Amino acid sequence: MIAFVLASASPSRLRILEQAGVDPLIRHPQVDEEALQAALPEGTPHVRVVEELARAKAEDVLHREGAELAEEARAAGADTLIVVGCDSMLLVDGHLEGKPHTYERAMERWRRMRGRHGVLLTGHSLIVADLTGEDPYTVTFSDTDTSDTTVHFGAPSDADLDVYLRTGEPLECAGAFTIESLGGWFIDRIDGDPSSVIGLSLPLLRRLLHGAGIHAHSVWRPELRG
Repeated sequence: MIAFVLASASPSRLRILEQAGVDPLIRHPQVDEEALQAALPEGTPHVRVVEELARAKAEDVLHREGAELAEEARAAGADTLIVVGCDSMLLVDGHLEGKPHTYERAMERWRRMRGRHGVLLTGHSLIVADLTGEDPYTVTFSDTDTSDTTVHFGAPSDADLDVYLRTGEPLECAGAFTIESLGGWFIDRIDGDPSSVIGLSLPLLRRLLHGAGIHAHSVWRPELRG
């Protein structure tokens, strides 16, 4: 049996997993994203940036809470622990854009983006740990990968943007937009995996699990596995 841990505070990522048959344990990583990015060598590829952020989140949760998670997982009958971390950023004009945090930054970005397109990069980190030994856990597999999806933005009016941004919905989202809720009004189309834009790519996660020798259905709820 496998215990699945999502190292993220994102309700969108949780919703993707739940709708895909997974009931993960939720742990919030404590990573200074800006400091980590600043510490990377100049010229680090954009894909590497989001992968390093995703890796840091997964490793932080495992290092801080691994023993407790292992105990909880064993009590539920699990012999394997999986920790998944993710990070998304929008690539526009050669620059990575993260969460705007403020109305003013979000408005400035939207005025630059509308009528254009950007590439949403979502880094994923998968760590697999064995729970059958004497130690609380033993890491047996770790890998990272990135999903990229091209997002074509509509051209919403300033009035629409003002109301949208004042809801606060996009202020803590990479690129200052969502596609699954209010922001869907302002996205014309996407080229690529829609789940990746929301925050977690199911096809990419399936490939990472396969690399660890784990079938995707192995992390589904027991009643779905029959």
